[in-house]
Amino acid sequence: MRAALSRRYGGPEQIEVTQIETPRPGPGEVVIKLHATTVSRTDCGMLRGYPWFMRLSAGLFAPRAKVLGVDFAGTVAAIGEGVGAYAPGDRVFGLSPERFGAHAEYLCLPVTGPMALLPEGIEFADAVLCEGAWYAETYLQDFGIGPGDRILIYGASGAIGTAAVQLAKARGAEVTAVVGTRHVDLARELGADRVIDYQKEAYLALDERFNFILDAVGKASYFQCRKLLLPDGRFAATDLGAGWQNIWLSLWFGLIGSTRLRFPMPRANPVMIARFASLMRAGQLKAVIDRCYGLNEIVAAYRYVETAQKTGIVILDPVAQTGGETP
Repeated sequence: MRAALSRRYGGPEQIEVTQIETPRPGPGEVVIKLHATTVSRTDCGMLRGYPWFMRLSAGLFAPRAKVLGVDFAGTVAAIGEGVGAYAPGDRVFGLSPERFGAHAEYLCLPVTGPMALLPEGIEFADAVLCEGAWYAETYLQDFGIGPGDRILIYGASGAIGTAAVQLAKARGAEVTAVVGTRHVDLARELGADRVIDYQKEAYLALDERFNFILDAVGKASYFQCRKLLLPDGRFAATDLGAGWQNIWLSLWFGLIGSTRLRFPMPRANPVMIARFASLMRAGQLKAVIDRCYGLNEIVAAYRYVETAQKTGIVILDPVAQTGGETP
């Protein structure tokens, strides 16, 4: 099978699309013929081995995962012994946050992992939104978001932000989305109750106070945003922040027994993916696709994601020889 191989840490230019052995399923595993995946911020970090402490688990001097890619959607090609939940030909989607491996034509995963049947009528490319939704749902669960809660989402146009707006609305929250000018209409279409164009309006000067603030792009600061929080309000970020401040602050608040700032680790399971399937079926969760690339264009896909200018997700089609940009 064809796969995008990275044998060392470094930039996108060192990725090689080559032939490797097609995986075979072991007991309790399925092999999936992939029809769509993504190139994400996580992939970019793993490719370069950054932040450095990540290498303690990912491989100190070279990556253990030679083929990256977390999101996947495709059809079951083969099943291992003892697999009863899936059959060849089933359309499935989900995440591979431990093995990675989705930047290839086939992927082998345990059936107990975060995957589910793809709802009828949902295209493969529209199903690879799970990594962004995974992070967003983890934070919303940690917050305990419910009906009537007021949440401000800074950076509501990326993979995590677009998912967070939709998932928060599905939970009955009142959502204020902070985006740039070109994403104002998108945030409204996703269901945000109020949209702040940070290029025209200072969101930090708002009179309103929020139960929760989610920095979905790692560019806000707790010290700036805390005046927007209610007395029992909480702040969370999806990135380390300047000087890794979100890690240190999370540790400090934990030590003093406060939940004022949270930096929860994402956790995925089949139940979460099944929830995403249900929301997709109901039209409450949809993918926002920026561009599509073929597997042999993966270097260009990485370079684009690393500009930090993408809207929603960047699709990689392992089947197509070439892709095309989708506005």
